[in-house]
Amino acid sequence: MNCSVAQSLEIVGEWWTLLIVRDALLGVTRFDEFSTRLGIARNVLTQRLDTLVEHGVLAKEPYQDKPVRYDYRLTDKGRDLWTVIAALRQWGDKWAAEDGAPVITTHRTCGHTMTVEPVCSECGEPLTRGSLRVHPGPGARGNPLPRHH
Repeated sequence: MNCSVAQSLEIVGEWWTLLIVRDALLGVTRFDEFSTRLGIARNVLTQRLDTLVEHGVLAKEPYQDKPVRYDYRLTDKGRDLWTVIAALRQWGDKWAAEDGAPVITTHRTCGHTMTVEPVCSECGEPLTRGSLRVHPGPGARGNPLPRHH
């Protein structure tokens, strides 16, 4: 499917995958720590880590020779998922966390609780769905947009 959302979901759309990326963003790098924190089957974790390495989201770096063991470190591509994870956490805090937010994120500079607030990269104005217009991009094939957009 010629859609950036669909293509992204092919890489990170599986439930465990985003939890692995979340933990990597929190500083987890070792297989055993991912396994313990997530309670994920080792074969599933291996598959998900391999997929993330294959797609350049994580880099596999040896830290021990006998036996060979690896750290899984976020690449720039992986670190760029921070806004996705933060927005998903914020949505979950509002709509799915019955007892309230399990984690509060504060901004180190000012100390205030942080929320994801999309703004225009050019003028800084807050963005809403209604303030945007969608146009076919350079990778568009056929008619990628619904009739009424």
